[in-house]
Amino acid sequence: MPAPKAQPAGLELIPVPAIQKRIVVVREHHVMLDEDLAALYGVETRRLVEQVKRNAERFPPDFMFQLTRAEAAALRSQSAISNTGRGGRRYAPYVFTEQGVAMLSGVLRSETAVAVNIAIMRAFVELRRIASSYAAIEKRLENLERETQAKVGRHDQQLEAIFAALRQLINPPPRRRRPIGFSPPRDGE
Repeated sequence: MPAPKAQPAGLELIPVPAIQKRIVVVREHHVMLDEDLAALYGVETRRLVEQVKRNAERFPPDFMFQLTRAEAAALRSQSAISNTGRGGRRYAPYVFTEQGVAMLSGVLRSETAVAVNIAIMRAFVELRRIASSYAAIEKRLENLERETQAKVGRHDQQLEAIFAALRQLINPPPRRRRPIGFSPPRDGE
């Protein structure tokens, strides 16, 4: 059995959390943007898209899809993609699911692509592990609440407050992001 090949220099240093930050949810799928993948692979976004289009049969809609204008605008407002004009994108970006990312290593055919794909696959696996642990905690909380209500009754406001607080810890409300840049003072401030 041949010894495994060493990864290209510097690629073993891509931390899983850095990749996880680039994974977004679109149409209820965890996906990565073409420009983020291109940056990780060290290629231009247009070159990555060219290779994908040349091998379109390998990328069915559940592996890759192009964002609508509304989806792209929503991601742009979250600073996930660059603005149009002034050198920005002139078309909606493509996004790749975990299977689409795996297929990219075969299309790009380089040691770098394989090494980056390994790191990305580890990030997706870690995300699934975290999501399943939250689901397990939530299920246990529901069972505990049901058992407690059966024993104590529904009228205990303190227990209801405790369970509400625990649910909020599991599923915190989305944080409002502060806008980036300068905001002029409003009248009277």
